[in-house]
Amino acid sequence: MTAGLLDGSVAVVTGGAAGIGGAISRRLAAEGATVVVNDLDQALLDEALSDIERAGGSAVRVPGDIRTADTVEALADAARGVAGGRVDVLVNNVGDYRPSGRFLKNPPERWQASYAINLEHVFACTHAIAPAMVERGSGSIINVSTVEAFRGIPANAVYSAFNAGVNAFTKSLAVELGRDGVRVNAIAPDLMDTLQTPIEAMLAGRDLELVRQWVPLGRFGRPEDCADAVLFLASDLSSFITGHVIPVDGGTTAASGWYGRADGRGWTNLPTNP
Repeated sequence: MTAGLLDGSVAVVTGGAAGIGGAISRRLAAEGATVVVNDLDQALLDEALSDIERAGGSAVRVPGDIRTADTVEALADAARGVAGGRVDVLVNNVGDYRPSGRFLKNPPERWQASYAINLEHVFACTHAIAPAMVERGSGSIINVSTVEAFRGIPANAVYSAFNAGVNAFTKSLAVELGRDGVRVNAIAPDLMDTLQTPIEAMLAGRDLELVRQWVPLGRFGRPEDCADAVLFLASDLSSFITGHVIPVDGGTTAASGWYGRADGRGWTNLPTNP
């Protein structure tokens, strides 16, 4: 069997059963990590563990809502129990992208719910698991943010703000933990074809061929695209990279509102696309 980039390591993935998290769990396991997988959905969690084990990988399940202190504690305990306390990789993946409507019509309880699922758990899981990395003098923390933290997104101002917080936390913690040998980075996906954002629903009623105009690389992202980026940041391939947020977006951030013209003759940044 070919040696993997993460042979012998222990990786923790929140929301790791399906979508982006599911692809990450499976990818890290395929590269030799024992993956401690948390998810709220028991059926999807069972499926992920079966896939990993069937492919010859190793995984530990931790069901539960990562927004609760009990689940965070159970996750940290499970990770520490795999290899005598060793934890090499933490992927804070959980997030919830659902348009919440105009900010002025949002009740405060909706802000709190968004905080819990998009930012607070990143603090809680990192606080619980990073000490094991500091003690060993090595580790990689990867947060999953979004390109919407870099640009305005109507009807989702709170979501965007909390993900900007994920990015700021990533950069600040990277400086704080660098001397302890712990690297902290993030990925920022644009729309991915997942259970939460299926391409058929996101583009309902539109011509799928228009994606070639909206995205420079000509397609929606796949969860595996994110998993490959996380693998890079988790492994020694990125040993001198910390404090960065890497867009996994097919070039949409770089395009900054420029679109391929429908007639194929160059680009336009006009709201209509003749």
